[in-house]
Amino acid sequence: MDFLLPSGLKEQRKLLDSLNLQKIELSVVAEARAHITITGPVNSGKSTLFNQLKGQQLSVVSAVPGTTKDSLAEHFGPFLLVDTPGMDEVLGDARTQSALQAIDRADVAILVLDASAGVRQSDAVLYRDLRARGLPVIVVLNKIDLIKKDIKAVLQNAELKLGVPMIPISAKQGTNVAEKLIPALINAHPGMAVTIGRALPKYRRRAAQRIVQEAAVLASVVGIEPIPGLGIPLLIGVHIRLLMRLAAIYGEQFNVARARELLSAIAGGALVRYGAQEAVKLIPAAGWVVSSIAAGTGTFALGEAAAAFFEAGQQLSKQDLRSLYKRFRKEGRKGKAHPELEFPD
Repeated sequence: MDFLLPSGLKEQRKLLDSLNLQKIELSVVAEARAHITITGPVNSGKSTLFNQLKGQQLSVVSAVPGTTKDSLAEHFGPFLLVDTPGMDEVLGDARTQSALQAIDRADVAILVLDASAGVRQSDAVLYRDLRARGLPVIVVLNKIDLIKKDIKAVLQNAELKLGVPMIPISAKQGTNVAEKLIPALINAHPGMAVTIGRALPKYRRRAAQRIVQEAAVLASVVGIEPIPGLGIPLLIGVHIRLLMRLAAIYGEQFNVARARELLSAIAGGALVRYGAQEAVKLIPAAGWVVSSIAAGTGTFALGEAAAAFFEAGQQLSKQDLRSLYKRFRKEGRKGKAHPELEFPD
């Protein structure tokens, strides 16, 4: 797992702030409002990627360079995906200025380059400009369907020229969009899992898995804290935030009070479980490890059961939820990171 664990006083303070119940609702709302900008040179396939992500023909696609004349912004609920016109090398060009304005409103940028055209100096300049603006940048090498067997060599050459890893995709065929681009977007920004899951239903399950996995890792860190009792409020915060983020992904209106109710419905005597996990810490070293594993697998099970609850339109009974929770705890202990959801009969 590629999560950065908190270290140092500044990071620990950020962690504590993120687990403050009074701030959780606001933070989840903010996550659902992240913006993505698609940019790149003329005719690199930006509009095709835009349409592939949305699943509709919204932006005009053409083989004629410069088809997109102005920035096209399409709202998916709170999510804004911006398809910009090709970036000209003339800085004063009106289309270039339109693109730069869209980029300045973004939280993450996708830089689309044409595999059949290769990486040019202007592409490197654009990449450096995006990074200079403080944006996380996902670089994709599009149109791999046109280069067939030479994909590996073309990718290596392009990465060498730009100096950064790239994701090879075919926006036209959808190759590597769900498998590689979406996970990269989720990794690029803390709130992107909520944004993508809520706005793009066909990627919702992948986004939910990431949120559950992230919470399980964080709970494991909390669980290994050696002082008994100290981890309880932090673990409650992790769980409440997990449930609210999952609710946001599935478009459900949820607050802290409802999250507490769902936590109780799924995990049963949650406070008793928290207490038992903390009590085992009285055994030095080994007890801390046991507590960490229990916190991680319990959080994984909680998240998977909650995802099933929201996918079923909140129609699962308390008995169904607890049955799922128990099953996912067993699978979590066996190392099954993302079991397929099967509702009990």
